[in-house]
Amino acid sequence: MAHIIQVGAGSGGMVVLDLLAREPLVSRITIIEPDIYKPHNVARHYFPKETAGARKSELARQWLLALRPDLEVCCLELDLLSPAAQPQIEEAVATADIGVCAVDNEPAKYHWDGLMRKYKKPWTLGEVLSGGIGGFVHVFRPNGACYGCVASYLQRSVQVDNSPPPDYSQPGGPVYEVTIPASKASITAIASLHALVTLELLQDANYDPGFTSVLLALRRVPQVFEEVLRPYRFRIERMRECLFCGEAATAGAAEDLDVALAQALDRLAHA
Repeated sequence: MAHIIQVGAGSGGMVVLDLLAREPLVSRITIIEPDIYKPHNVARHYFPKETAGARKSELARQWLLALRPDLEVCCLELDLLSPAAQPQIEEAVATADIGVCAVDNEPAKYHWDGLMRKYKKPWTLGEVLSGGIGGFVHVFRPNGACYGCVASYLQRSVQVDNSPPPDYSQPGGPVYEVTIPASKASITAIASLHALVTLELLQDANYDPGFTSVLLALRRVPQVFEEVLRPYRFRIERMRECLFCGEAATAGAAEDLDVALAQALDRLAHA
C-alpha cells in the first residue's frame, strides 16, 4: 500500500488528490497546505462557497474521506519554505513512496525538488500555462534531471501561471490573480494528466512515459500553438553543469547554490 505526499491543495491540486485517492493502491496521503479557502477560489474549486474561511487542508481531508473512509489522511498546515517547518516536513517525506507538487511559485518548486532528491523519492509536477492555453507535466527520478535542469532546458517562451510566494502570515491579505486566469476545464485537463502519470510511476518504478516533460496544447494560439491537443515531449538529461544536481552541486558552496537559484528565478520571471 502506498503513501503519497503532496504539496498544494488548490484548484489543480484537489483534482490530483481526488483522482489519486480513488485508487485502492493508495492507503495514505499527506497534504502540505497552510492556505485558507477564499471566496475567489470558488469558481475553480470543488469546495462550496459556504466553506470559505476554512483551511484548505481540512476541506481536502473531509473530501477525501468522503470518497475513501478507509484512507489515512494527514494534514500539515505548514509553509513549505519555513525553516521551522522543515523537521516535520522531512519526517513525512522520508516515509512517502512518491511526491506530488501542485504549487505555482518557483521557490517552492525548487525547494520541493531538493527535498525529493535528499530522500531519493520520485516526484511529479503539473503546471498550467497562463490563460489555460496548455500545460506541462514533469516526471522526476532521484538520479535524473532535477527541476533546475528542466527549467534551464525548456527556457520557456510561454508564461507559466506562476504566483508569487503566498504570505501565510496574513491569510486575510491581498489576493494575487494572474492576468488571464486559467479555466477550470484547462486546470482539470492538466491535473488529470498529472494524476495519471503519477499513478503509473507509483505502480511501476521503472515506468517510462517517453518524456521527462510533456507540454500539452489546449488552445490554438498563433505563433505559440498552431494545433490543439498536440503534445510536445521533451526527454531531458541531467546536466553536468547544473548547480543543483550536477558536479557543481557537489563542489559548490551553499552561497553558490543561492546565487544559482536567484538567477534561475530571474530568468523565468523575464521569460
